[in-house]
Amino acid sequence: MRQLLLDLDAEKPQTLETFVVGQNAELLQLLQQFAQRAQALPRERFVYIWGEPGAGKSHLLHALAADDTRQLSAASPASAFRFDPRVKLYLLDDCERLRAAAQVAAFNLYNEVKESGALLVASGATAPAGLALREDLRTRLGWGLIYQVHGLSDEEKIAALTQAAQARGMSISPGVLPYLITHFRRDMRSLSAMLDQLDRYSLETQRPITLPLLRSLLQLESKAE
Repeated sequence: MRQLLLDLDAEKPQTLETFVVGQNAELLQLLQQFAQRAQALPRERFVYIWGEPGAGKSHLLHALAADDTRQLSAASPASAFRFDPRVKLYLLDDCERLRAAAQVAAFNLYNEVKESGALLVASGATAPAGLALREDLRTRLGWGLIYQVHGLSDEEKIAALTQAAQARGMSISPGVLPYLITHFRRDMRSLSAMLDQLDRYSLETQRPITLPLLRSLLQLESKAE
């Protein structure tokens, strides 16, 4: 049987350009300034973003990653939070998962970043006040601007997928995309990956992209997991 596992890590790199904006236009504009930090330093140097799983928090942080950026993970050892004067932008994902030692290290990092003039973007599942972290770190997380990353509505997801399909020259029967977003993973990265897979499956089987074809692909993908 042909392999249909979706390798999300093999997808195209996540960029600010591929982020579907929805209700997050102001946040995206600010992060674009962060990405261009070498040309113009933003007035605000600390940003904390939060939202439900799949809203796009990690997408935005990965999009900001560059050669002079340190991508920090909540699962990293405390030693990973050391300040480096060569680093101009720090990224801290999944703050709610920070362990005790990492919380102390993150607190110290915030202080050093403030003194150095570097930038820091952090993310978490809730606003800082709702995180089960030490109080001094929660205060640091709220130092700068706080944005909720709003997930896309079903209509916005369908519109984004329709636009992506048109850009690929795909002809999709009515009902396919509404069915996809209600019977598959709901984050845009997974949905976009499935759209690519659907295009390949259609070409491979020489069948048009209809609801029966999608159901067949979803069934194969489910068996392959």
